Amino acid sequence: MSKTDTDTSRDREELGAAGSQLSTAPQEEQTSLPGLGVIGWARWFWRQLTSMRVALLLLLLLSLGAIPGSLIPQTGADASKVEDFRAAHKTLAPVYDKLGLFHVYSSVWFSAIYILLFVSLIGCIVPRTWQFVGQLRGRPPAAPKRLTRLPAYTTWRTTEDPERVREAALALLKKRRFRAHVAGDAVAAEKGYVRELGNLVFHIALIVLLVAFASGQLYKSDGTKLMVEGDGFSNALPMYDDFKSGSLFEPDDLVPFSFDLKDFKGTYELSGPNRGTARTFQAKIRYSRGAYGKETTTTIKVNEPLKIGDSKVYLVSHGYAPVITVRDGKGKVVYRDAVPLLPLDGNVTSQGVVKVMDGYRDAKGKKEQLGIKAFFLPTYGGAGMEIASAFPALLNPVLNLEPYHGDLGVDSGLPQSVYQLDKTHMKDYKDAKGAQLRDNLKPGETMTLPNGAGSITFEKDVKEWAGFEIVQEPGGGWALTGALAAIFGLAASLFIQRRRVWVRAVRGADGVTVVEMAGLGRSESAKVPDELGDLAEILYDQAPGAPDPDDDSAETPDPQVVPAEGAEK
Repeated sequence: MSKTDTDTSRDREELGAAGSQLSTAPQEEQTSLPGLGVIGWARWFWRQLTSMRVALLLLLLLSLGAIPGSLIPQTGADASKVEDFRAAHKTLAPVYDKLGLFHVYSSVWFSAIYILLFVSLIGCIVPRTWQFVGQLRGRPPAAPKRLTRLPAYTTWRTTEDPERVREAALALLKKRRFRAHVAGDAVAAEKGYVRELGNLVFHIALIVLLVAFASGQLYKSDGTKLMVEGDGFSNALPMYDDFKSGSLFEPDDLVPFSFDLKDFKGTYELSGPNRGTARTFQAKIRYSRGAYGKETTTTIKVNEPLKIGDSKVYLVSHGYAPVITVRDGKGKVVYRDAVPLLPLDGNVTSQGVVKVMDGYRDAKGKKEQLGIKAFFLPTYGGAGMEIASAFPALLNPVLNLEPYHGDLGVDSGLPQSVYQLDKTHMKDYKDAKGAQLRDNLKPGETMTLPNGAGSITFEKDVKEWAGFEIVQEPGGGWALTGALAAIFGLAASLFIQRRRVWVRAVRGADGVTVVEMAGLGRSESAKVPDELGDLAEILYDQAPGAPDPDDDSAETPDPQVVPAEGAEK
């Protein structure tokens, strides 16, 4: 054995309890094979699972496991994108299915990592908390026999009585917020418990985050609703255009509220490099909580949602809904409504379909259904500019209509999009030249269908619509609390140092009191010697140094904190 190893062992033996329990971290034991039997293997597995390195490994695996959930389309987020991916990757898609990569967060392997991390954190926290509580209830350990072995050390002689020096040291340390008490011929003090408290808070906050994330995934709901000005919405499942939720969600979990879209306002830059950029994008609504709640008027803006309980109502999209009137061959109004059209570009060039399913009869009285493809330009740029709008605002609106008649196929039992027209059983109308009937209408103008089949009018009233996303995440508040607590806990564990200070005062053989001060931190840091020097300077003023016995005329130097014998320099 080398001399250095011998000195290190001797230092540990001499420090004894003075250097122990400066941390609540579990002691790492040498990994060895467990003894025979189920109990031996269970203990070995539990020690490995609750070790810090395994917890960090599981946390890393959880982070890596979340990457596919961000890069690969997920069934719970957008099932249509998953189907598109399957169609485009015939070979890769079956592999992803077997690995559960289309539903990462509910897959077996991700859930296993999640649960193991949860158990590992609890296994780490419980013994650390119990040990920390025991340290708080106990007292700082007594001073070791040889204070010179500690990293920071200073000493001087004084004419003050040892009892007086210890009393002054005790008062000084308590004033500096040390936990201090007199133990034998020395004062023992300790400070920095917030470090371990922060460590525990950080680990507990991680558990809170895990629980909040799990509850948010299991009980969350996310739906969208397109509303034209004047429309109303009630937070019930049948009212949504699209809806997805967690596996434990129940329709009764929806927060009861309702609202009406009174007005949508969007203004845009008229000139400059940002021409066409939205300046104002907001929806004025009137909402009420519950079935009989008081109605309140408010405005929803982008990134400024309406919060009602655990639900948030976001404004996510906008478009135009021209009012269209359809008359049959006898001039009877068979359809009149605002038709929301979907934007195709940043200038809100829009398209959609008008479907007249009931009530229409042609000039001969025959029942038919009408399907009208609509193409809308909020700002028509003139001849040669029919493809796209020149500006997103309603400066020169033009509606292009392309009518068809026949069977829309809505009675076939197959689902059909309201924004697409199935022309399988439809016929187009012909104009005077025998070409497909199509025309551009300005507000107030009418398209006359051939052979007395009726007419289509683009009314002067052009309404606007707003798309809302209603999100309900019951664990959102807990997740935010856990994240903030984790940040503060981690900061406390990183920047606060746990340290101990001892002040020994004994009467020497010549009757003069010898004062020794030493400090010990959890890790080597300049803060312990500096703090010890500051304390020694104050205590020295209360117990000034005595002259050197070899030279009574010599001036007594102030105490200097130096690395103790055997400590690293």
